[in-house]
Amino acid sequence: MTRQITILISLASAILFIALMARILPPDAAAIMLDVKRASWPFTVQNVLWLAFFVGLGELSLRWRAGRLEESQFDRAYLPLDEETVLRPGDDITPIYQKVRSSKYRNVCFLPRLIERCVLNFNLGQSVDQTNALLNSSLELFLHELDLRYNMIRYITWLIPSLGFIGTVIGIMLALNYAGDRANVESPEMLYQVTERLGVAFSTTLVALIMAAQNKQMVVNPQNAYNKIIALFEGKQVYSQLKYESGAHRVQRVPETESQGRPPVFALHRGHCG
Repeated sequence: MTRQITILISLASAILFIALMARILPPDAAAIMLDVKRASWPFTVQNVLWLAFFVGLGELSLRWRAGRLEESQFDRAYLPLDEETVLRPGDDITPIYQKVRSSKYRNVCFLPRLIERCVLNFNLGQSVDQTNALLNSSLELFLHELDLRYNMIRYITWLIPSLGFIGTVIGIMLALNYAGDRANVESPEMLYQVTERLGVAFSTTLVALIMAAQNKQMVVNPQNAYNKIIALFEGKQVYSQLKYESGAHRVQRVPETESQGRPPVFALHRGHCG
């Protein structure tokens, strides 16, 4: 689903949600959440907040679906998952390359593209160091690309409280204008009207901050979907082969106790945000 279609669906959902709240909420609650008592209704700052909030939800749904699609690539067995298989150049790697080349997700998901690049690079150069450098640079670029995908959500998370503050300033200005009107000075309802307008004005910022906090929380959760990938290597002299690794991962030595009678274990951690 394209972003344009998602935005249209989000805006339509927001309009339906606003209309539903206007019908079912009590008058005081509707005044706080939607500012239904304003003469310019339905063109109020609160309604603009709801529109922005639903657009943010739509953008989050796009990121969630993209994350689920990326996660599903781990179940497609592009590479052997058992602990005994050792891949060798030629006959072992060619079927892997053909499999990722024929995948319909090759141009959409990162994992098949990464495997294709690394296998092609290794077959051409027969160099583990060059392939490892390509792996590191590809991961760095992907993390940067992934971070850029959340720019729209970050902007909406910033926009919502900004609109809330603008609504509060407008509400205070209108309340003071009402109080300063000579025609309302002698009105017995002047104090009630001013305080009601001020209450709606300050509630605009409160609603906006709640929306922004909810959006922020939903942004953090999908980004933590892939928090860490850990590969364990066991055997003699493993650490001497991996200790010079660099890039988006780190190598950590995790020695076992002698009483267990097992060789040292080394963990290769690769941080990843999804």
